[in-house]
Amino acid sequence: MTIPEMLGQSGLLTVLGMGVVFSFLIILIGVMKLLELFVRAMGLDKEETSASPAAAPAASTGQNQAIVAAIAAAINDKQK
Repeated sequence: MTIPEMLGQSGLLTVLGMGVVFSFLIILIGVMKLLELFVRAMGLDKEETSASPAAAPAASTGQNQAIVAAIAAAINDKQK
């Protein structure tokens, strides 16, 4: 096999590979658009509100205060 033949085959393989990837991406975008339409039609994109998310910030506030206290104690120990 000569060098020009190998270059021709490698060019063909490159174009074929890029075509396959491009085609897959186009199909993926189409499927995602169809899924978006399905989710919106079924009303699944609405978030449900409940009492649980409201309780989460209160717990994290207590954790934040504990973290701040631990950092302050570590800085105080380091300065002594």
